[in-house]
Amino acid sequence: MTDTGSITTGRWVRDLRELDGSMIALVGGKAAHLGELSRIEGVEVPAGFCVTTGAFRAFTAQVPGFDELLDRLAQDDPAGTAARIRSAMESTPVPGDLAAEIAGPVDGAGRAVRSSATAEDLPTASFAGQQDTYLNVVGAAAVVGHVRSCWASLFTERAVAYRAQHGIDHRAARMAVVVQEMIDSHASGVLFTADPVTSNRRVVAVEACFGLGEALVSGQVDADHHTVRDGVVGTTVGTKDSAVRAAPGGGTWTREIGPELRRRPALTDAQVLELARLGRRIEAHLGGPQDIEWCLADGRFRIVQSRPITTLFPVPVTTDDRFHVYVSVGHQQMMTDAMTPLGLSVWQLTTPKQMAEAGGRLFVDVADQLASPATRELILDGLGNSDPLIRDALQTVLDRGEIVPAEPAVAAAPPPGVAEPDPIDADPALVEELVAHWRASLAGVERDIAELRGPELFDFLVADLGELQRLLVEPRSHQVIMAGMQATWWLNDRMREWLGEENAADTLARSAPGNVTSEMGLALLDVADAIRPHPAVVAFLRNVTGDGFLDELPELPGGRQARDAIRGYLDRYGARCVGEIDIARPRWAERPTELVSVLLGNIDNAGPGAGRDRFEQGGQEAAAKERDLLDRLRQLPDGDRKSDRAAAMIDRLRTFAGYREYPKFGMVGRYSAYRRALLREADRLVRAGVLDDREDCFFLRLQEFHDVARTGRVDRELVRRRRSEFAVFRALTPPRVLTSDGETVAGAYRRADLPDGALAGLPASTGLVEGRARVVPDLAGAELRTGDILVTAFTDPSWSPAFVTVAGLVTEVGGLMTHGAVIAREYGLPAVVGVAGATGLIRDGQRIRVDGTSGYVEILTGR
Repeated sequence: MTDTGSITTGRWVRDLRELDGSMIALVGGKAAHLGELSRIEGVEVPAGFCVTTGAFRAFTAQVPGFDELLDRLAQDDPAGTAARIRSAMESTPVPGDLAAEIAGPVDGAGRAVRSSATAEDLPTASFAGQQDTYLNVVGAAAVVGHVRSCWASLFTERAVAYRAQHGIDHRAARMAVVVQEMIDSHASGVLFTADPVTSNRRVVAVEACFGLGEALVSGQVDADHHTVRDGVVGTTVGTKDSAVRAAPGGGTWTREIGPELRRRPALTDAQVLELARLGRRIEAHLGGPQDIEWCLADGRFRIVQSRPITTLFPVPVTTDDRFHVYVSVGHQQMMTDAMTPLGLSVWQLTTPKQMAEAGGRLFVDVADQLASPATRELILDGLGNSDPLIRDALQTVLDRGEIVPAEPAVAAAPPPGVAEPDPIDADPALVEELVAHWRASLAGVERDIAELRGPELFDFLVADLGELQRLLVEPRSHQVIMAGMQATWWLNDRMREWLGEENAADTLARSAPGNVTSEMGLALLDVADAIRPHPAVVAFLRNVTGDGFLDELPELPGGRQARDAIRGYLDRYGARCVGEIDIARPRWAERPTELVSVLLGNIDNAGPGAGRDRFEQGGQEAAAKERDLLDRLRQLPDGDRKSDRAAAMIDRLRTFAGYREYPKFGMVGRYSAYRRALLREADRLVRAGVLDDREDCFFLRLQEFHDVARTGRVDRELVRRRRSEFAVFRALTPPRVLTSDGETVAGAYRRADLPDGALAGLPASTGLVEGRARVVPDLAGAELRTGDILVTAFTDPSWSPAFVTVAGLVTEVGGLMTHGAVIAREYGLPAVVGVAGATGLIRDGQRIRVDGTSGYVEILTGR
C-alpha cells in the first residue's frame, strides 16, 4: 500500500491499514475488505481512511424526523419515503467536530469517496452498485460534503429495494465511508476469479479499458475481454473510443481516444497474467471467488475493491483431483428448489445411488459412465429420455475431450424403446396386489411409529428407510413400471413407422385406470361439487388466511358437508405438497390453505360432475384412438399381425401406466408419517430447552438429529449457519450439469424447425392450444381460469389438481416420463416441458401458443 503518512485514528476515523474482515459492523463491507487486502503480500491498496458507522449514527441523530421516516420505510410508498430521507440528510449540516475529524487527513490532492455499507460485499449479497462513489473530490469541504452524500445513498430507491429483496432490516443497515488516494489510472477494470458466464473456477476473466473504471461501469466503452486458463490468455479487443480521466480541479471528464489506440489492448498478455496471479492470491486469502476492481498506474496494479461473487453455484466437495461431471437429481425428480439438510439426508437414505451435495441440491457423478464405451450411450440415452438438455450438456462436455476414455469393455446395450419389450401379461390383479402391499406397509408404519420417542424413533426410521428403499426397487413393481413405459415407447415408435402417427400413446393413455396422481386432481373437482351449492361457504373460503379454517366451517350453512369433503380429500391425499421429496416441506394436511385457490378455481370454472365427465371423456377418446389405429393397421401389409401386436401393447399400456405413480405416492405417505414423528420429537426437545424452535430440526441431518435426541445437546451455531446458507441456496438456480471445475453446462435443443422467435422445448403431450399464460411460481397462489396455460418452473405430482382447469402446460424442467408430462397426457393437455427460462421469457397475461406435438411455444401478444 502506498504510504502517504499515518492517519491519526480518532473517534470517527480509522486508517484503512488498521481494518480487517471482522470489522464490518464498524466500517462496512468495502472498508473491511480493503483492510484485509492491504494485509496480503504483493497487493497494493491506495492509502486512505474510513469514516466509521459511528459517524453515520452521530449524523443521523441530527437529521430531523429520521427515526420516524425510517419506521415508515417498510410501509406503503417506500420510494417516496426514501426520497424524503435523502432530502432530509442532504439538507442537514455535518456537526462541526465530526466534520473537523473527517477533514483532518485531507490535503489538496484528489480523493475517491466511496460508500461502505454494513450490508455490502457480503457472501450472500454483494449490493454492487447500490450505493454511491465519487471520484477526484478535491478539498476538505468537498470531501465532507461527499461523505454526507454517501450516507444519504444508503436510502437510494435501488438500495432500499435490494435490502427488502434480501430480507435485510433497514434499521440494521449502517453506512461507513472510505476516503482514498485518487489514482489517475492508465487503465482500469474488473477481474473475476471465476468465469461470470460459465462459473468455471479454473478460468479468470478480466475486463479492461483505458483511464478510470467509470467508463466500463457506466457502459461508455466496449471494453477488452481477457480469459486466462492454465496460463493461456485469450483476448477479445473492444473498440475503446473514449476514456474517463481525473479533471484538473476535481471531478472527472471524458476524453476521446486517438484512432491508433482504439483497437489496441489496454493491457499486455504479461499484465493480464500478473492480474490473474493477484486475483488468485486475493481469492485464497478471502476464501472464495472474488469480483475485484483494479487500476494500473506507473506500471503497478492497485486494488480498489474486492467482493465475493454471490451468483456462483457451489461445487460438490471431493477428496480427489479427478474431473467430475454431475447431473442434477432435482431435474429428474421435478423438484429443483433447495432442500434442507434433514430433507437431503432422508432422501439419500431413500435411494441407493451415491449422491453429491451442492447448493442444497443433490447431484450424481456420471464421469465414469461417460468415460466407458460400455455405458456412455446408455447414460446419454437414459438421461436424454428424461431431459434432452441434460443429454446435450453431457455431449458438449464429451466433445471438448475433458473426459479421458476408459478401456473398451462389453458392447453397450440398445437404448430403451428400440427392442421389443419383455413379455408380461396385462393383468390388473397384479397391479391391485402391488397397491395393496404398499397400503398395508404404510398402515404398519403409521401404527408402529405412533408412540416412539427419542433414540428408538431414529432406530425405527433408519430401519424403515431401508424397507422403503427395498419397496422402491422391488422386482415385480419395477417390471410393471417398465412394462408401461416400454409399451409407450413401442407404440410411439411403431405408429410413427407404420402409420406416420406422432405421439400416439399420448391419447391412448388418457384416463388410464389406477393413476393416483390424476385421480387426485379429479377428486378435488368432487370436493368442489360438495361446496358449490353453499354460497356462505364459498364466500368464506375466498377470505381464508389461516390453516384452522376447517374448524370454523361447521358454523356456516352447509359448512359441515364442506368440511367433511375437504377432510376426506386430505385423508387420502394430505401427505402431498409441492416439493414433497423434502421431508421439511409442510404437507397439505398441515396447510390445507395451499389448496384453497385451486379449489375455488374448480368451483368457479367447472360444473357439477366435472371429475366424472373428464375421466369418461378421456376414456372415450382413448378408445376412439385405439379403434382408429387398429383399423388403419389392418389395411397394411401383414396388417392383422401388426394390429394384434398393437392391441396387446395398448392393453399393456392402459393396465400398467397408472401404477407408475403409486410407488412415489407410497413413499410420500411414509415421509408424512416420518415428518409427524420427527416434529413430535422436535417439540419435546423445545420443551426441554434443547432446541429453540421446532423447525431447527430441519437444519440437522438425520444422524445429527438422532445425536441431539440422545445427548440433549445441540450446536446452535451450526443450526444458525445452515439456516443462513439455506436462504442463500434458495436464491440460486441449479444447473442441469455441473463439473468439478464449477462450470455450469446448460445444453441446447439445436433445432432448425422452429418458427421465428419460438421457445424450444420437449413435446410432452400432443396437441395445439392458444390461451392466456399464467406464470405461477407457487401452487398456493395459483388463480387459474378455464383456458389458461400454466407456465411454471416444475410440476411434481402435487400440481395435478391445477391441471383440471388449464388448457395447456409449459415447464422449465421435465421429460417425457416425468409426472407433469404423464398427467398432462392423461388429461389431454398439450404440454411442452424443458423450456429453458420459460418463467422469465413468458410474461403473465401474454397470449401464447403451445405446440405439444412439435415441442415449442410461441408468444403471440403482450398483456
